[in-house]
Amino acid sequence: MFGSGQQPKAKPRLPDGIRIYAVGDVHGRADLLQSVFAAVDLHLSRTGRARALHVFLGDYIDRGPASRQTIDLLIERSRSHESIFLKGNHEAFLLELLQDPRQMETWKEFGGLQTLMSYGLAPSLKPDRNEQAELVRSLRSVMPEQHHRFLGTLRPSFSCGDFFFVHAGIRPGVPLQQQREEDLLWIRDEFLDSEQDFGKYIVHGHTPVAKPDLRANRINIDTGAYATGVLTLLTIEGDRISAI
Repeated sequence: MFGSGQQPKAKPRLPDGIRIYAVGDVHGRADLLQSVFAAVDLHLSRTGRARALHVFLGDYIDRGPASRQTIDLLIERSRSHESIFLKGNHEAFLLELLQDPRQMETWKEFGGLQTLMSYGLAPSLKPDRNEQAELVRSLRSVMPEQHHRFLGTLRPSFSCGDFFFVHAGIRPGVPLQQQREEDLLWIRDEFLDSEQDFGKYIVHGHTPVAKPDLRANRINIDTGAYATGVLTLLTIEGDRISAI
């Protein structure tokens, strides 16, 4: 079920009475997100409702075909389930784009055209400067107000018990409370290559892996949903961690 990394030496724990369902990078795969919700609901029906927290690790948009529908599903889910939404680098980039249309050329490489199409827009494959500006104006206009609010209230991280949830990772050697948002959303090698104790056990996504990668100090649950069709759900209760 997990990668080839070592098992944690001292098991991290959640406070008694709390269960966390953590979901990796969705990237516009609303169909897979619906399947994850069905799995959570089945688990809840069988195990009872301890205080169940849904923690989403960011990158809800881009690359996949249904970014708008994904955000709709997340907002709807939050109305009936206690939910924590973290910011991914793709949401951060979208927020920058809405202020500066010149970022469109880079956003295209991130899978942004698929996001535009999910909102009913029809970008050309190589939009020029004028089209880029018009696309951003149109996106601001057609994006529902609740989507603007959703994007504006995303959190850079979440901590519970011995666990620290974040999109990309943390900078080694920097206390958790002093981490820069840029690192929390974008970091890769310095974090992934580190074997040090970070003070809490890090649950993250951002860097696709073939299957959930459990290490002594972290677990990566980004299984490349938009390309692989596998959206990982991590369940944590007490000191038990399982992934499907």
